[in-house]
Amino acid sequence: MEEALKMRNLLEEFLEKHDGVRYPSILGVREHIFTGSSVSSLAWFMSNQETSFVTIGQRVLANPLRVRFHYGHPDIFDRLFHLTRGGISKASKIINLSEDIFAGFNSTLREGNVTHHEYMQVGKGRDVGLNQISLFEAKIANGNGEQTLSRDIYRLGHRFDFFRMLSCYYTTIGFYFSTMITVWTVYAFLYGRLYLVLSGLDAALATGKRFVHNTPLQVALASESFVQLGFLMALPMMMEIGLERGFRTALSDFVLMQLQLASVFFTFSLGTKTHYYGRTLLHGGAEYRATGRGFVVFHAKFAENYRLYSRSHFVKGIELMILLVVYEIFGQTYRGAITYIFITVSMWFMVGTWLFAPFLFNPSGFEWQKIVDDWTDWNKWISNRGGIGVAPEKSWESWWDKEQGPLRHSGKRGTILEILLALRFFIYQYGLVYHLNITKQYNQSVLVYGFSWVVILVMLLVMKTVSVGRRRFSAEFQLVFRLIKGLIFITFISIIIILTAIAHMTVLDIFVCILAFMPTGWGLLLIAQAIKPVVEMVGLWGSVKALARGYEILMGLLLFTPIAFLAWFPFVSEFQTRMLFNQAFSRGLQISRILGGHKKDRATRNKE
Repeated sequence: MEEALKMRNLLEEFLEKHDGVRYPSILGVREHIFTGSSVSSLAWFMSNQETSFVTIGQRVLANPLRVRFHYGHPDIFDRLFHLTRGGISKASKIINLSEDIFAGFNSTLREGNVTHHEYMQVGKGRDVGLNQISLFEAKIANGNGEQTLSRDIYRLGHRFDFFRMLSCYYTTIGFYFSTMITVWTVYAFLYGRLYLVLSGLDAALATGKRFVHNTPLQVALASESFVQLGFLMALPMMMEIGLERGFRTALSDFVLMQLQLASVFFTFSLGTKTHYYGRTLLHGGAEYRATGRGFVVFHAKFAENYRLYSRSHFVKGIELMILLVVYEIFGQTYRGAITYIFITVSMWFMVGTWLFAPFLFNPSGFEWQKIVDDWTDWNKWISNRGGIGVAPEKSWESWWDKEQGPLRHSGKRGTILEILLALRFFIYQYGLVYHLNITKQYNQSVLVYGFSWVVILVMLLVMKTVSVGRRRFSAEFQLVFRLIKGLIFITFISIIIILTAIAHMTVLDIFVCILAFMPTGWGLLLIAQAIKPVVEMVGLWGSVKALARGYEILMGLLLFTPIAFLAWFPFVSEFQTRMLFNQAFSRGLQISRILGGHKKDRATRNKE
C-alpha cells in the first residue's frame, strides 16, 4: 500500500530530463526479493545474488554507465514512445528469447533514456530449488547467446562511444563470454598438461636444469586457484549487504554462506552458464524453459537430475576428472606436495561440484528409501523405448533424441565445429597406448596406434553382435544366446590372462586402456550424432543408439554409487538437511512437513 502511494511521484519522473537532454522512456525501480533465508540456503544465495543485481547493479548501470536496459523488472514504460517506435513485442521466440532486454535495446537505439529510482520498490520471489535456478540460468544464458548473434547488440556497439560500448559489453553478453573463457582456460591448461605428459616433454622439463626450481611459475599457478573457487561471485553480494546492513553483517553472512557451500553453488552455476551460452553460439536453438517459481523443497529423482545436468555438467565433469587422473598418473613436473595441491585443488573442486552438487542440494538426497525409489525409476527410464508421443521424462530414447535437437537445426559450420571439438577425445588413445607396459618396446611404431583401433573395432563388432543376437534370438533360442554371451566373456578373460602371463600386462595397463578407449568411444558417438543422416543411410544408427545407452548407464552408475554409499550412513542425510535448511530450522520451519507435503498431495491426486 505504501509503495502504491509513491506511484504519482514516480510518474512525475517522466516530465524531467534526467540526463539533461531527453525525457525518460523507461522508469526503473528496485526490487525486494522476499524468498530469502527463511526457505533454504539456495534461496538465500539466489536472493542475495538477485538483490545485488536489482539494487546497486541497476543503480550503476543507469548512472554513470548509462547502459541500463529492461531486465524483466517492474519498470514503467512510456507507452506512446514505444508504440510509435515499433512496439515492445518481438517477432522471433528464438532470437528474442530474452524479450525484455530487447525492449531496452529498442528504446536506447531510438534515442530513449532509461533511468533508475531507489525510493520505490516492488516485491518479487525468486527460484528456491536448484533445478528451478538452473532452468532459469539456462534460459538467461540461451538468451545472451542469441543476443550475441543479434543485430540489436551489433548496432548498439557501433553507435555507443568507446566507454559506453565497453560498459554495455560487460553488463550484457560480456559476462557470459568471460565466464565461457574462464572454463575454456581450465580445459586449455589440462589439455596442455596432457600433451606435455603424453609426449614426454613433461619428463624432460622435470629433469632440465632451467625448470627444476621454476618457483615463479609455480607461485603464479598456485595463487590463481583461490580465484577459481567462486569467491569473487559473492563480492557484489557483500557490497550490497554492507551498504544496507553494515560491513560487519556482510562479513558474517559471507562466512555463513561459505559454510553452507555457496562456492559449490556458484561454481555449479558457472557450468550452467558456459554450456548453454556456448551451445547457443554453436548451434542456436534457444528455447523458453518454464521454472514454475513455486515453493519447491521436495525431492528430485535421480533420473530428473540426470536429464537436466547430463550434458551441461556430468559429461564435462567426467572429462575433467579423466584429464586430472592421467595428469596424476603420468605427470612429473610439479611434484612438490603443496604446489601440486594448489595447482589442482580448484580443478578437483570444480569436478566434484559439477558431478555431485545436484545431489548435495537435493532435499532428502541421501535418504535410503528415496535412493531405492530413485534407482527403480532410473532403471525404468533408461530401459524404456521411445517413439512418437513418448515424453522425454518417460524414456531415455526420447530424451536422447530431444538432446540432439540443436544439431539437427545447426548449419554446416556448427556441424564441422562439433566434429572438430569431438576429435579432442582421440588424444587420450593416441598418447596413452604408448605408455602401456606391454608396448614400451614398440613405443615409436605407428603399428601400436593402428592396433589400438583394431581393438576398438573388435569391441564394437562384439557389441553389435550381442545387440543383434538379443533382438533376433533371445526369445526363441534363449539358451543358445546365453551360451554365446558366456563364450564371449570367457574369451575376454582368457585374453587378459594370456596378456598378463606372456606380455606382462599389469593392472595399471588395464586401467590405462579404459582411460584411453572410453573417451574414443564417446568421441565417435559425438561425430555420429553430428552426421546422423549419413549414419542412418549406412544403417548403423541402431548401433550408435545402443552404444550411447551403454555410456549413459556407465555414467549413471558412476554418479549413483557414491550417493548410495553415503546413504548407508544416517548422519549424512541429517547433515545435509541441516545445511540446506539451517535458517529455516532457526525460525521454527517444519521441514519434515514440507518434504512430506508433496508426497501427500500427490497421493491425494492419485486417489481422486
